Amino acid sequence: MSISDLISKELNIPVNQVTGTVRLLDDGSTIPFISRYRKEATGGLNEEDIQSIEQRLRYYHELEQRRATILKTIEAQDQLTPELAARINACWNATELEDLYLPYKPKRKTRAEAARQRGLEPLARIIMAQRESDIDARAGQFVDGDKVKSTTEAIDGAKDIIAEWISEDTRVRNAVRRSFRHEAVLKSHFVKGKEIEGRNYENYYDFSRPLRHISSHQLLAIRRGEKEGFLRVSIDINDDRALDNIGRIVVKGQGPASVMVDEAAQDSYKRLLKPQIETEFAALSKERADAEAIDTFAQNVRQLLFAPPLGRKRIMAIDPGFRTGCKVVCLDQQGNLLYHDVIYPTAPHNDVQGATATVQQLARKFGIEAIAVGNGTASRETEQFLKRVRFDRRIDIHVVSENGASVYSASKVARDEFPDKDVTVRGAVSIGRRLLDPLAELVKIDPKSIGVGQYQHDVDQTKLKESLDFTVTSCVNSVGVNVNTASKELLTYVAGLGPTLAQNIVNYRAQHGDFTSRHQLLDVPKLGTKTFTQAAGFLRIPESENPLDNSAVHPERYELVGQMARDCHCTVADLIAHKEQREKIDLKRYISDNVGQPTLLDIMHELEKPGRDPRQGVTHVEFDENVTDIKDLHEGMELNGVVTNITQFGAFVDIGMHKEGLVHISQMADRRVDNPSRVVHIGQPVRVHVVSVDIDRQRIALSMRRLSGQKL
Repeated sequence: MSISDLISKELNIPVNQVTGTVRLLDDGSTIPFISRYRKEATGGLNEEDIQSIEQRLRYYHELEQRRATILKTIEAQDQLTPELAARINACWNATELEDLYLPYKPKRKTRAEAARQRGLEPLARIIMAQRESDIDARAGQFVDGDKVKSTTEAIDGAKDIIAEWISEDTRVRNAVRRSFRHEAVLKSHFVKGKEIEGRNYENYYDFSRPLRHISSHQLLAIRRGEKEGFLRVSIDINDDRALDNIGRIVVKGQGPASVMVDEAAQDSYKRLLKPQIETEFAALSKERADAEAIDTFAQNVRQLLFAPPLGRKRIMAIDPGFRTGCKVVCLDQQGNLLYHDVIYPTAPHNDVQGATATVQQLARKFGIEAIAVGNGTASRETEQFLKRVRFDRRIDIHVVSENGASVYSASKVARDEFPDKDVTVRGAVSIGRRLLDPLAELVKIDPKSIGVGQYQHDVDQTKLKESLDFTVTSCVNSVGVNVNTASKELLTYVAGLGPTLAQNIVNYRAQHGDFTSRHQLLDVPKLGTKTFTQAAGFLRIPESENPLDNSAVHPERYELVGQMARDCHCTVADLIAHKEQREKIDLKRYISDNVGQPTLLDIMHELEKPGRDPRQGVTHVEFDENVTDIKDLHEGMELNGVVTNITQFGAFVDIGMHKEGLVHISQMADRRVDNPSRVVHIGQPVRVHVVSVDIDRQRIALSMRRLSGQKL
């Protein structure tokens, strides 16, 4: 089977679609470009499908490289038979490939290797054949008084060799794997003397559950507890049943040699096989848990990046605080810093009059249209102060997540942007820009610091970065980027660009002024035709004379759209402006070898709303003014909230105070919920009621289920 055949079977995607996608990936095309502009070649596969194909393609390419190394190594040992080479070449599974290689893998100083060096491998072969009746006599032939001092020593050494052979037998290894797959139980116990210190893990002090049924967040919590030294963890199976299965494979008959093989099998299982397969399954279960946690994290990041932008408005942003005051910044429609100050409207200063005068004056002077308040310490108090201020026009107040703002304010990106401003001003600017355009601002922060993850520091960091980079790239290219206002960080995620070309675009823009057409991008140093093809469709130029430059129509289709306009006896601008002109177009006339129905439909959709933003509008949530502290809560209280984070066990909800509450998965609906992401999304307004409040542990349990006789 070809690699495309294997991927097709594995992902249940028609092979012709896989083949077309693989060809484009091998040619260096990016996933956003393939998904958006090569639908005919892929059969309309979405980004997730293409990413899955890319991941499996990479896996098989790495497998091919590993196979070549293994063949070369075995051949150098002069042990590569035609049969073994055929088995290795036909193997497309990494675990099976390593099993085939195991007997030939260079080994460290093992008991079996020591026995071989003492010349006991022939005796091991005699015993393994299980035909010899007088093993002591045959063993006596290997006693030399120097390397082997007795028959017992000879037999023990031979059994060490047999134990290693058994541990390397693919049939035996697969039998033990089947036992682990079907009956493995993960157990955890507390480490004596650390019961108090490790209270966060008390749910796992005496824990036992079938490995295949344990949830991702449970496994990651247990492994973290083990890593921190609070838990001891093991994966167990029925040893007697596993040994019976091994015996049926390697023990033949009941003679003295068979007894020795059985003894070697028991030693092999306890000393070699079980630890190896337990480690393998621990890694596999961790890998699965990582995949689920990473997927949850990526979904959360996607939802956060797709949070509604307020749009181009003048914003006053406030980073609230008590003792050090509230940092105030004023931003123009593009998010540029116009002014910054500090006010003290809350305790311990309580300069309400001075703070009121300042924000009123700034609102008038800079034409402020909206206010963004960070949701950290003193957020509710600051919000309530602002609601009492009388402005000369309507100014909406929005509470904005501060997660990651401190990371940005101390970063090189922030220092380069505001070299003469301190971290408090930078943080306030970030809060304001998050209201203006969350995507453009959040791309400046490591996604791990955005604050919507679950055990993000415990999962495979390489896979986490890969997933989050894919997610951010997907979001950026779905929305599109104004090439004349975008930061280097935002441009970096545009398909085909990367950090170097993004910086080159920013430098070119600074030197030559705004871009006036997409084709001008070809003048940017090191931005060649291939990169232009990948990136151009995702870059917008609102000021261009060609209206298509501010759309998702790719430049390679400009001539096609021009022909449509000419056939309708109008301009491209007329096609965009007038529905009746577009309705004259017969798409069948424009189908060719390179352009099919999917591309034509995309073009028509884009002509209808060029440069459309897929994100929704901002929604405003009013929190209960009487709730500012956990002590203000009581059981049964109904509150407005906003979903801030989603995990596999539930969702965290902001109810208007610094501490968030948890809606457990069992409290999300009046029906069984398997996946919280199917019920809520980040930023969603929800109505909740308080189930319980634990002031000592600072925990708030909430519910979205209907109260008896009431609707929330």
